Amino acid sequence: MSKKSRRARRQSGAPQPVRISRPVRPLGANTPAAEVNFAEEYHYVVEDLKRIAIIALALLVLLIVLALVLG
Repeated sequence: MSKKSRRARRQSGAPQPVRISRPVRPLGANTPAAEVNFAEEYHYVVEDLKRIAIIALALLVLLIVLALVLG
């Protein structure tokens, strides 16, 4: 016995009703936002940016030196 294809199942019968559930809490609830100190939360980002800048500067100097030596 062969299995019914999806196309056959979709075409047969009436469309199924869609149930939409309501959110438990309204989206615009008056919950105060917590104060966030971004300097404390993302202190590592400044260190990473400094490291990236140093590496980029070193690579740029290397490219200039190579251009002068090989060119």
